[in-house]
Amino acid sequence: MKSCIAAVATDDGAEFTSKHFGDALFYDLYAVDGTRAEFLRRIPNTSEEEEDVHADPKKAGSIAQLLRSEGVQTVVSKVFGPNIKRIRKKFVCVSVKDMNVSESIETITTHHEEILDAWDAGEERPVLSYRR
Repeated sequence: MKSCIAAVATDDGAEFTSKHFGDALFYDLYAVDGTRAEFLRRIPNTSEEEEDVHADPKKAGSIAQLLRSEGVQTVVSKVFGPNIKRIRKKFVCVSVKDMNVSESIETITTHHEEILDAWDAGEERPVLSYRR
């Protein structure tokens, strides 16, 4: 089964950040293939800070560049900000309810086929929401 790399927005590795996806301290990367998810590595969020404008397109571009360089296709967070309209053109955005990362990774694994279908939809892909 085809795998994808998912980036999880976190400040501590155990829970999702309570801030917007782009404001997380770290992104934990997982390879997900539909039967399991394997932790790959943690990368620091080195994206540009927002200047005077909320939903700064430069910040969205900086985050996209950082994650694309890691091969990410799916981004997972509890909270997305207004830049989601830019980010979803480059990634499958998955919104989750649980704060617990490991439980949400199980959910992502279960819905892997749906995530791949969203990826295949291109820039007009939907935002997926898994809120148990």
